Amino acid sequence: MWNLLRTRWEQGQRTSAFPAAPPDLPERFQGRPVLDATKCPDGCRACEEACPTEAVRAVNGLTMDLGRCLFCQECVRVCPAGAIRYTPDPRLAASRRDALVVGGATGQDVEARLASALNAEMRRLFGRSLKLRQVSAGGCTGCEAELVATGNVVFDLGRFGIQFVASPRHADGLVLTGPVTENMREALRLAWEATPSPRIVVSVGACAISGGPFRGNPEVHDGADGIVPVDLYIPGCPPHPFTILEGLLRLLGRLEGQGRAAPRREVEAR
Repeated sequence: MWNLLRTRWEQGQRTSAFPAAPPDLPERFQGRPVLDATKCPDGCRACEEACPTEAVRAVNGLTMDLGRCLFCQECVRVCPAGAIRYTPDPRLAASRRDALVVGGATGQDVEARLASALNAEMRRLFGRSLKLRQVSAGGCTGCEAELVATGNVVFDLGRFGIQFVASPRHADGLVLTGPVTENMREALRLAWEATPSPRIVVSVGACAISGGPFRGNPEVHDGADGIVPVDLYIPGCPPHPFTILEGLLRLLGRLEGQGRAAPRREVEAR
């Protein structure tokens, strides 16, 4: 017992100071991509052909759909000109599906179209106490594991008043993972109907947003927004807990006016 207490004492403060301080991300973290269509050789579509989910398009510019992206970096490896690179920016969540498409004729949007806050009444209701029911609609447990991690001592989602509950009847909204298989379609619909209004829906991961690598399979519904209305899209395969946390706090208006919280290693490099 004394050894356990001593070890815990030596570990010191484990909970991240985010969002008051930049997130401390691992060296290999892959966040928001930057695209530069001006570097693309004429007629080169190597990145598009290499993408397993058709997230990258190299026609009339260069675009990437983060809702489909698996962050596998195949596009980076095959691009002869370095037109695509991933940054350590964890801000990926968006309020609209089309806001997940980045790039264009000359490159990425100057300002990322990040998630916007709920309206004033919804923030009044959910801003300090948000209860969520997680529904795995055919997920591989990757996104589910990252959602579990948000509750550990490092990320401590509960300090923001956000908790996962066991029943949709006790929830303010749903957090969905998986491509929504045919076997889970009705279960998802019933869970949504059982959640009291007003309610919110959060799609987490490429599968829940677009079907991910299973998109187009007759046994899946290519994400949740064809079954239930979605208020927040958090892309990734799976998304990092900081990306999940940042998206939820932005939805609740808890990041308004704070500007960009750059990753710690990006700050140290300046």
